[in-house]
Amino acid sequence: MGIAVLTMKASVIEMFLVLLVTGIHSNKEMTKKIKRPKFTVPQINCDVRAGKIINPEFIVKCPAGCQDPRYHVYGTDVYASYSSVCGAAVHSGVLDNSGGKILVRKVAGQSGYKGSYSNGVQSLSLPRWRESFVVSGETTKAYQSPSAPGTTAQPVPLMQVLGTTAVEGTHTTLPKPPPSAGSTTSSLRPQPVGQRSQELAGEPELWKPGSVLLDAGFVPKKELSTQSLEPVSQGDPSCKVDLSFLIDGSASIGKRRFRIQKQFLADVAQALDIGPAGPLMGIVQYGDNPVTQFNLKTHMNSRDVKTAIEKITQRGGLSNVGRAISFVTQNFFSKSNGNRGSAPNVAVVMVDGWPTDKVEEASRFARESGINIFFITMEGASEKEKQYVLEPNFANKAVCRTNGFYSLSVQNWFSLHKTVQPLVKRVCDTDRLACSKTCLNSADIGFIIDGSSSVGTGNFRTVLQFVANLSKEFEISDTDTRIGAVQYTYEQRLEFGFDVYSTKPDVLNAIKRVGYWSGGTSTGAAINYALEQLFKKSKPNKRKLMILITDGRSYDDVRIPAMVAHHEGVITYAIGVAWAAQDELEVIATHPARDHAFFVDEFDHLYQVVPKVIQNICTEFNSQPRN
Repeated sequence: MGIAVLTMKASVIEMFLVLLVTGIHSNKEMTKKIKRPKFTVPQINCDVRAGKIINPEFIVKCPAGCQDPRYHVYGTDVYASYSSVCGAAVHSGVLDNSGGKILVRKVAGQSGYKGSYSNGVQSLSLPRWRESFVVSGETTKAYQSPSAPGTTAQPVPLMQVLGTTAVEGTHTTLPKPPPSAGSTTSSLRPQPVGQRSQELAGEPELWKPGSVLLDAGFVPKKELSTQSLEPVSQGDPSCKVDLSFLIDGSASIGKRRFRIQKQFLADVAQALDIGPAGPLMGIVQYGDNPVTQFNLKTHMNSRDVKTAIEKITQRGGLSNVGRAISFVTQNFFSKSNGNRGSAPNVAVVMVDGWPTDKVEEASRFARESGINIFFITMEGASEKEKQYVLEPNFANKAVCRTNGFYSLSVQNWFSLHKTVQPLVKRVCDTDRLACSKTCLNSADIGFIIDGSSSVGTGNFRTVLQFVANLSKEFEISDTDTRIGAVQYTYEQRLEFGFDVYSTKPDVLNAIKRVGYWSGGTSTGAAINYALEQLFKKSKPNKRKLMILITDGRSYDDVRIPAMVAHHEGVITYAIGVAWAAQDELEVIATHPARDHAFFVDEFDHLYQVVPKVIQNICTEFNSQPRN
């Protein structure tokens, strides 16, 4: 009996020791597993948008090549959740184009997102979006070991959002950032679709183990065919221009270079951020004859413009650039084609080699019409080829200004892509678009100067100084504002016409040389003379301004001549001094007289009128359509 008891005790002790050793070994294995959890960071494609990942904070790995402009990014530093996650990472500088791991945190939606160019990526502007995110490269903390067993959710490979087949009903998790102290363990089971909003509302900052990666109910095939989710950009308001590209479709360019040209246009459209509040873009293709591919109002965003560019086919023929510029001047920039009037007109001419017709006269008319012409010349004529160029130095004869700002020369077609950003920067710099029409560069101004005996030699010199002071305020050239002058007594004399002097110094010197005539005062006859001898030679695209200065009542009738001037579109300002009759000034002046008739009691006070006249000229100009 005693032996049996001892044997039983030994068996119990032996079993206890086995269990103890087994427990210790199991605990070591469990501890070893807890200390060395294996995490797999899911890699996503460049086109995955942050809005398709519902985790408020997550880590992903981006592939190389996400700098491509087809991966849209909206905003700067803080990005709309419709943006490409990896594209935003490159734009922000967290990654370069080689890819890598990033940490993404969701933040509240913004009332507006401003586009910018950074690190090779052009982000777009967006008025508002429901959700935002920020990107950082701080991913280390997200790989810390969990503090308790059972909290590790093993990530599975990331479903591709676009362009691939996904298994319906499959959900994907992301590596969990470090839980805060006191956080509780959640179920590993994916939450039902209907629980998403409640879960996010309760703990917006906490990652839930087992949360689905993709937005609930997301089906990739529907995403490919649905356009309603695409945010509509209003365009970059800092680049509000009406832009026409004149593209070379001549036979000499070849199909390959024509495709390079189209890709360049698509890249420019992407970089511009096209929209109704920003730049608008149209394209004219030229060969033998020009044809509009689409005008300014056809497409209202960069995506649609790029789609339209892809559909353009080469027309062939010669390279008649001059004919194309004339076509654009007369037809493209019209209200019916979407010209807004409040935006500068810009024409970018792309030429392979050199034109087969002359461009100088057509370009002059375009500049006078307020069009800022840029030239991009690809593979220009070599020294041996220059003998075949019809119009030497054609680019300088065509562009708005010959200061280098409006000309881009590309050595070969394969370098054309390098000019995208320089060109976009220049066409968007509206302060430097010198050919845009303004109140100071778009008029033919005729001064009608009273040289009667009552004025006197000294006062006449004061009147000439007044004329010079007004003229100084304008941009004077053969394509900008032009100045002419008539002096009158009983008779009239053309001192100089609009086409005589084309620089400001020459005009000012001509005014100084005007000699005092002396005689009677026939103001009505002087107005008729100015209309016939001066304003009949005004250019049709110029505003016609008559500035008449007199010191007394006219000996003849001024009513009918003034009515004729108004009928012919001449804007008339009447400046009276000393004994001038107020009622005559108001008859001569364009309606309303309070804005076009001025009176001073002494010649020495004429200088006071200069800023008032300039202000009214510009106010009146700015109240009308700009182009």
